Amino acid sequence: MKYYSTKNKNLRKSFREAVIEGLPADNGLFMPERIPQLPKDYFDNIQGKNIQEIAFGVLKPFVGEDLNDEQLKYIIQKTFSFDFPLQKINDNKFAMELFHGPSYAFKDVGATFLALCLEEFFKEEKEKCTILVATSGDTGGAVAAAFSKVENIEVVILYPSGKVSELQEKQLTTFDQNVKALEIEGNFDDCQQLVKEAFLDSDLRDKLNISSANSINVARFLPQMVYYFAPFIKFGNAPLTIAVPSGNYGNLTAGLIAQKMGLPVKQFVAGANRNDVVPRFLNTGNYEPKATIQTISNAMDVGNPSNFQRMIDLFSEEEIREKIKGFAFSDEATLEIMKKVFTENDYLLDPHGAVGYLALAEFMKTPEGKGIVLETAHPCKFMDVVKKVTNKDILPESAEALMQKEMKSVKMKVDYEGFKEFLLG
Repeated sequence: MKYYSTKNKNLRKSFREAVIEGLPADNGLFMPERIPQLPKDYFDNIQGKNIQEIAFGVLKPFVGEDLNDEQLKYIIQKTFSFDFPLQKINDNKFAMELFHGPSYAFKDVGATFLALCLEEFFKEEKEKCTILVATSGDTGGAVAAAFSKVENIEVVILYPSGKVSELQEKQLTTFDQNVKALEIEGNFDDCQQLVKEAFLDSDLRDKLNISSANSINVARFLPQMVYYFAPFIKFGNAPLTIAVPSGNYGNLTAGLIAQKMGLPVKQFVAGANRNDVVPRFLNTGNYEPKATIQTISNAMDVGNPSNFQRMIDLFSEEEIREKIKGFAFSDEATLEIMKKVFTENDYLLDPHGAVGYLALAEFMKTPEGKGIVLETAHPCKFMDVVKKVTNKDILPESAEALMQKEMKSVKMKVDYEGFKEFLLG
């Protein structure tokens, strides 16, 4: 398997090269040269498989010769070490909880897989690798947890000052080794732009071995395909509607690739907050990035999602508008549905899952078929919002211990030269 750039189909890199480089030099995104196809009868017997077996079969073609079977099985065992339970909300809607990993967010899957891939690739290298990652909330915590004990790799996390929750900030800023947190005086798009500028800076790349842990990295979003198979283990070969809370669209892109491999998803539904650039495109055909708006579902506060390039690369604009239905919702609607579902169904959605649930409900106005909403983060990460729904104590013991730790971060303006100086210092 080779990987090309969305801006240059003639470029060819191995999985190893694409993972280490993170971003192509032309500012495109790496994509696999082909999408492997699952056997036609694959889903007839899926109920007898476990998630690790599925992960190996799904991911093996994408890593090619760069990881042998033993290495890949070890990485998969460590990555898929927690469950993705389905919780029934009402007669035809279920929440698939993706937050049972170390940082209480779905990004634990991609971050752990990437960290372990890089650890394998850099075992014999003399120089350290520096991982650069911008976060709007959950990515940074997952990356910090995944890389904190990995050999020969350090992580620099950029996060927007005042725009992540208290628990999220603790997850970024309380590690003693391998992890440095930069508190940027701007929004997520500013953080992401600083990271992109670093990757396009040939002088910096000559001096520093850098890679990315955002969903722009192929080893971050490809393993996310795997949990889309989990509902089919329960329900068998039944077409399902899957609603995805969406910000940078890496999660949904992974689902689209799984669908292209043969996953029988009846319909994808993208749920967005007021940062609605993709739903607007899906409804009008016009893609117009806008400045980021701060919302209570902060991990989705992205005004110019990177992975849109990949979505358009996978399918034509017309196909994309058929395969995904998009809806956007206000903070008021998000909080209202959190209260309604908690009161009527005794299920506590987090603000991101709530947006996804609203989108699912909007699409599934008739009770035909089953719908799955991806619950991407534990509600405890958003206690300021949750307290408006319930006073119930939902904080896991490990999170309580984390809240007592001292934060360590470096404040920085949106200034590329200052950021570069920090990296080289």
